[in-house]
Amino acid sequence: MDKRSIYDGLNDFESDLQNLLTNLAEMKDSLQEVVEKNATLELENQRLREHIRELNQANEQPSGKAKQENSSALSKSRMNLEKIYEEGFHVCYDLYGSRREHDEPCAFCLEVIYRESGK
Repeated sequence: MDKRSIYDGLNDFESDLQNLLTNLAEMKDSLQEVVEKNATLELENQRLREHIRELNQANEQPSGKAKQENSSALSKSRMNLEKIYEEGFHVCYDLYGSRREHDEPCAFCLEVIYRESGK
C-alpha cells in the first residue's frame, strides 16, 4: 500500500468514527429523554394508585357500615340478592337478571332486598 491510500483510509476511518460518535450521542440523548419520561410516568402512576386507594377506602367505609347493619337484618337469600344487585344486575320481578345500565339504582330491586319480612 502506498502512503496516499493509507492516509485516505485513515481519513475515511476517522469520518466513520465521527459519524458513529454522533449517532451514539443522539442515542444517548434519546435514552436520557426516555428514562426521564419513564421516571415521571412512574411517579404519576404511583400517585394515581394512591389516589384510587384513598377513593376506594372512602367509598368502602360508609357502605361497609351500612352493609353490616343491613346484613345483620337480611336473610341469606336476601344477602345473595344484594350481592347480585351490587354486581350490576336487577333482582326485581320485572327485570330480574338483566344488567342495570350504568349501575343505576332501581327502587324495585331495593324494595325486594330491603323490605321488611312482614310485607
